[in-house]
Amino acid sequence: MKKIAILGASDFQNPMILKAKEMGLETHVFAWECGDIGEKTADVFHPISIAEKEKILEICQKEGISGITTCGSDFAVVCINYVTEKMGLSGNPTSITEQCTNKFAMREALKRGGVPVPGFLKVSADTKPEALKSLNFPLIVKPTDRSGSRAIHKVTNEKELQEAIKNAIDVSYSKTAIVEEYIDGPEYSCESVSKDGVHHTLAITKKFTSGAPYFIEIGHIQPSDISKELYPKVVAQIHKALTALGIRNSASHAEFRLQPDGTVQFMEIGARMGGGCIGSDLTMLSTGIDFLKATIQVALGEEPDLTPVHPEQIAEIRFFLSEEDIKSFKPENINGKLERVSIFKRDTVEVIPGVPTRYGYYIFTREK
Repeated sequence: MKKIAILGASDFQNPMILKAKEMGLETHVFAWECGDIGEKTADVFHPISIAEKEKILEICQKEGISGITTCGSDFAVVCINYVTEKMGLSGNPTSITEQCTNKFAMREALKRGGVPVPGFLKVSADTKPEALKSLNFPLIVKPTDRSGSRAIHKVTNEKELQEAIKNAIDVSYSKTAIVEEYIDGPEYSCESVSKDGVHHTLAITKKFTSGAPYFIEIGHIQPSDISKELYPKVVAQIHKALTALGIRNSASHAEFRLQPDGTVQFMEIGARMGGGCIGSDLTMLSTGIDFLKATIQVALGEEPDLTPVHPEQIAEIRFFLSEEDIKSFKPENINGKLERVSIFKRDTVEVIPGVPTRYGYYIFTREK
């Protein structure tokens, strides 16, 4: 029996654990021990932080794992690239790790690759305000190395800018933030899987957020509303960006805004499946293509099977943004078939005054 290592044990990671078991693989799951569902569904659970890449490598070597992957964690990519390179497994080289996990390094790599990017600068607590004078308001401030919409803030003046920088630096692992000129336009994301540098796009998602200033994701829908005429142009730009970042053997999740002329302006790109159930659930439900299986196959060094197993349909996710949302939720009011409901454990919910917080979600489908 082949063995697969999966980094993360949360509700969002569990579909990958279950899929790997369905494929006949022995699952070795690495995460902090905190009672997450993956601790129970894994064949073997290792209570080790995914930051401890040397320990994880040692165990993977001892167990003789055949591949290592994750569902929607940028932070996990650091360990994945390290282990795959050390063990000669299918993956991306460590040389591209920073530009796939650090938003500033990502912007620089895209710029070198001829991909359009807005004006941007990296800042720390020591950065002087005058260093940012070259950028034009409105601006977006983000931690350079966090995902999941953490500490993202649109600002329109100097006072807001300094407060947003402090908040972003506070949650950043490296204590740095990126400040970039705001890109307008509808927001989308793209799910792809790459094998030996050949990119296969599976789906594009229309994303819904809480809007300025925090842009908390509140829902997603597949397929998107991008026209059939524009779709190939958009995909070509996405593939160019994936190549510029050096992504060769993994899933990828590209977030972007679309301009009226079809130009893609990237916000960020991760060398992993999309979080928020985009990769784990929506893509399979909407396209019939088993994205989880394909991602695992690439991690094992196999060609991904992209054959649809059912007709295309519409798939949506909506997030609960308050306990009141949960109480008022009525399945019978959904326009479609309810696929899953998940309520997050109360002690895992991040509550920041004035910032919308996701308390759980529900997924549903309907015919196109």
